Amino acid sequence: MAMVLISGEAREQFEELPKNIKVRVQAIFERLEDWPDVSGAKPLRHGLAGRYRIRTGSYRVQFRVEGNDVIVEKIGDRDGFYD
Repeated sequence: MAMVLISGEAREQFEELPKNIKVRVQAIFERLEDWPDVSGAKPLRHGLAGRYRIRTGSYRVQFRVEGNDVIVEKIGDRDGFYD
């Protein structure tokens, strides 16, 4: 069982989400507690190598794994998410 930690930037982004998206992102946080047995997580490449993303609709949650910690770094709509 992993400990899910949310960075300050991701926490601010979470607070700005519409209520219905917050519920879906919260469900992702709960799923991430079962890391590495999480479906839908994709490893990122190039400059974001070592990080993963998981999506819900058009929203993305970017995270990295350090030992037993899953650290959520960024949350947002796919438009401009990787810029």
